[in-house]
Amino acid sequence: MSAEITGADSGTKPYDLLIFDWDGTLADSIGQIVRSMQIAIAELGWEPRTDLEIGQLIGLGLSDGLRKLYPDIGQREVNELLGCFRQQWMTLGTGQAEAPFFAGAEAVLQQLFDAGYVLAVATGKSRPGLNRALGWHRGMHSLFMATRTADETADKPNPLMLEELLVELEVPAGRALMIGDTEYDAAMATAIGMDSIGVATGVHEAGRIQRAGALAVLGSVRDLPQWLAARA
Repeated sequence: MSAEITGADSGTKPYDLLIFDWDGTLADSIGQIVRSMQIAIAELGWEPRTDLEIGQLIGLGLSDGLRKLYPDIGQREVNELLGCFRQQWMTLGTGQAEAPFFAGAEAVLQQLFDAGYVLAVATGKSRPGLNRALGWHRGMHSLFMATRTADETADKPNPLMLEELLVELEVPAGRALMIGDTEYDAAMATAIGMDSIGVATGVHEAGRIQRAGALAVLGSVRDLPQWLAARA
């Protein structure tokens, strides 16, 4: 992870803006999400779903994901399951309310920030959920210049959250890179002519992410500095 990244003033960085997904990309949260949802489903007495079925929807906004999991439910049922899920999320884990970052992720973000990259987040989390996560991981909030969540714009794979970030940060799509663990991340970038890469730490397998348009699938975010250095 010690690959040298081109500095901000050299004019040879391959991108100006790096946009990260959160769950499965930066945060090792897949297991906690699936367990929380399984407990919520059981408590409400709903028809069971497999871990795989739940996991494949991670990356979408929770409301949209639940409607894919249970196509016939209405908004009242969605809200009921969401409330139970969030309660379980806050009580699961090993003494912490938020999922930990993958090993080396925080150091990589700091390294990229120090190298002059603008960092942003585009996530299927809710705004309260992302704010809690940023508050838990102290020091991370100051690294991200802008963030978008699924409950304040269109959900993935609609590219609206990326378009809004580009406008806010005044960066053209050709100078931005989306980094995520699902086909939804790659698909929304592809839709607006933005490059994307995947990471193999989430729920979608590499071929699925690449078929959606990703340039490559890295083992984890820890491999990103070396990949960027090779493209500079």
